Amino acid sequence: MAWTKRQLIEDAFGELALAGYVFDLSPEELQSALRRLDTMMATWGSQGLQLGYAASTTPDGSDLDQDSGIPLEAVEAVYMGLAVRLAASKGKALASSTLRTAKAAFDALMSRAAAAD
Repeated sequence: MAWTKRQLIEDAFGELALAGYVFDLSPEELQSALRRLDTMMATWGSQGLQLGYAASTTPDGSDLDQDSGIPLEAVEAVYMGLAVRLAASKGKALASSTLRTAKAAFDALMSRAAAAD
């Protein structure tokens, strides 16, 4: 079983120190993050990074508890990339280590995709 979209979102918020017992995510925040996840994955797909993500064709057609469809080696890149995208909307400054990790994970996926072509 792949990671669910909810798990990816929770890990992204966790990277921002906004998850778990310290911060309860509202249904609206989860849905907003889900839309951002869906659009991020569509953008990555348009850049040639096809990860098997279970995309929705409508803004509200995605399910938090659906398997994401992405392989394990892409999980970190996805939740770190989402954390970067969510940070500004939450007024959070990202640690430089978060930015470095997100970039390195994304670059590794892009390199792998380029090598597969």
